[in-house]
Amino acid sequence: MGTKQIRVSEDLYARVKSEKRPDETLGEALERLVGGYSLTDFADDAAELDLDFSVEEATDGAVGATPPSQE
Repeated sequence: MGTKQIRVSEDLYARVKSEKRPDETLGEALERLVGGYSLTDFADDAAELDLDFSVEEATDGAVGATPPSQE
């Protein structure tokens, strides 16, 4: 695989450098930071969500706490 040079602002360079792990290059850090889960992936996953559920059903009623009385 070849390489390319890109220009980035000093702020972006500093952000990537601060996220870089000791055992990786800046290019590897960039790949890790921008790779993976994209907005397209999120949209695909969101389209498959079942929005007709209740939190109580999903957690076996564990969240069904009674609110404190308002005296």
